[in-house]
Parts: sequence; C-alpha cells; structure tokens
Amino acid sequence: MNGFFGFDRNQYPFELFSSSHLLALIISIMIVIVTYILRYHIRSNYQQLATALLVAGLFISELSFHWWFAVHGEWSMQYNLPLQLSSLSLYLCIIMLLTKSFRVFEVVFFISLVSATFAMITPELFFGYPHFRFFQFFVAHLVVVLACLYMLWVEKFRPTFFSVVRSFVVLNIIAIFVYLINTLLDSNYMFLNRPPSSETLIDFLGPYPIYLVFLEGIAFVLFVVVYYLTRNHKK
Repeated sequence: MNGFFGFDRNQYPFELFSSSHLLALIISIMIVIVTYILRYHIRSNYQQLATALLVAGLFISELSFHWWFAVHGEWSMQYNLPLQLSSLSLYLCIIMLLTKSFRVFEVVFFISLVSATFAMITPELFFGYPHFRFFQFFVAHLVVVLACLYMLWVEKFRPTFFSVVRSFVVLNIIAIFVYLINTLLDSNYMFLNRPPSSETLIDFLGPYPIYLVFLEGIAFVLFVVVYYLTRNHKK
C-alpha cells in the first residue's frame, strides 16, 4: 500500500511549522471557535448526539492508527501500546464522556487538553500532508481537545484548583508506571527515557534528563493557566 496509506517517511516528510502544519492548526482553532459559538444550541438540542460523535471520533481515530501499523507489519509493543500521553488522553476522554464523572473530568481535563494542544503545536510526526497519518494525527488530537471543551462548555463541568493538584499528581503516577514499562520494553513512551526522535520544542529544554524537570514545571504552569482561564467562564 503506497501513497496515502504508505509507510515511506521520505514520500511525505513532515516539516515543523510548515504551511500544512500551520493550516492544520488554523483549521483546528476555527473548529474550536465554532464549537464555542454553538455551545448553547448543542446543549439544548444535540447533547447526546455530540457525545456519541466525540466518542466515535476518538475510537475510530485510535482504531485506524493501530490498523495502519498492523497492515504494514509495523505494530510493536515498543511504539504502539497506549502509553504515549496522547493515547492515554484519548482513552481517558472516552471514559470521561461515557461516565460524565466529575472526578474523572477534573483529572482528564487538564492532562488531555494541555497534552493534546502541545502535541498539535509541536508534534512527534514523521508523515506530512497529504499522508493518512498526518490527517489521523491532527483529527485525533483535535477531538481530544473538543471532548475536554465539550465537558466545560456543554456539560457545564467546572474544575477547581484542587483539580489542578489532583491531575498533576495523577500525571506523575502515570509517568512512574510508564517509565517502568519503558525500562522493560526499551521503549520511550512520554519521552521519559530519552528525547523524541523528531524535531520538537523539547529540543530547546536541554538534554535528558534535564528536559524532564522543565516539562514538569511547564505542565504545572499550563495546568494553572488553564484553570484561571476557565474558572470564571460563563455557562
């Protein structure tokens, strides 16, 4: 299978902040803005449908990701277990949408929203436009962002400052677990054992393991910023 579904990185290389990358970010922002504008209409008329569509979008994007690797015989435990923060966020968002639990929301909201947004801005992506993986990557992360904002704007959930603390603690517990798995499998989920193999903003945070300290600080600061941006949001 060549071309659109192929596995040749050289055919459609990804370039950070290229025109296609920036266009994907602009389209994503526009979709988020439209969702915000239509939040009352969705809440009044299409709440169950919106929930179902978000869950389906998350499930299909993840299923297609594993299908693509499996078809090419490239699926491996070192790369494809759902232990990268983006994959974990996707599964956590599905649980959040299905359970509508505030305890799940307050943890998932910060971890998923921040990680998915950060991943879209500086992706570890080897296939550029117009490859399947390019579209799958941005669609999957956009739906994660939309799922988090949907819970805020449509379901009217509101995180507290303790939600920031809880989510940060949970994130570090997850990181410890993932680090142990990385050690056993020689994998690099969440970039806990070595730097990303592609160009990302992590490159500017210093060598391993120094960048992990900076990522910890950045994560907490971003959690706090997101909290203050959303705490007084009008329902």
